[in-house]
Formats: sequence, structure tokens, C-alpha cells
Amino acid sequence: MGEHLFERLARERNITVEEMRAIISARIEKGWNDPDPEKRAQWRKIPCEGEIPTPDEWLRYAVEKLQEEGREDLLRWYLTYNKV
Repeated sequence: MGEHLFERLARERNITVEEMRAIISARIEKGWNDPDPEKRAQWRKIPCEGEIPTPDEWLRYAVEKLQEEGREDLLRWYLTYNKV
């Protein structure tokens, strides 16, 4: 099985996977509580089992949206060329 996206992002940033997940969680929380109601509504479309989406729930949602829109190429491009 290949490297998980969070593992790759953490490796590229020279941080732990736990730190990467914490960064993503903070970004999710920021969006979830955005003062702009339209932005908040977008974040709240992400299905989640708890009160707020986990990084894995966010990733699953993002990948599903790309697939629905026929834009898997964006994820492949990002992983291939983006050295964030």
C-alpha cells in the first residue's frame, strides 16, 4: 500500500504525521467556525460522525468531490508536482 497523503505532507515538511493532522484539524476548525456564513455552510457539507470533521473525513470528502466532478487529475497533479 502506498504512502498516505498525510504521511507524504508530513515528510515534505519534516514534521510528524500527528503534527500534520493537527495542522489540518486547525484549518478544519477555522473553516467550521468562519464568520462568513457561506464559507461555514460549505464546511458543514462535509459528512462527519462527530461534531466536526476529522482530517480523514475531510480528505475522504475532498477526494469524493474530485471524483464526482471528474477532476482526479488535480489530486494526481498536486501529489506529483507540488512540493509544499
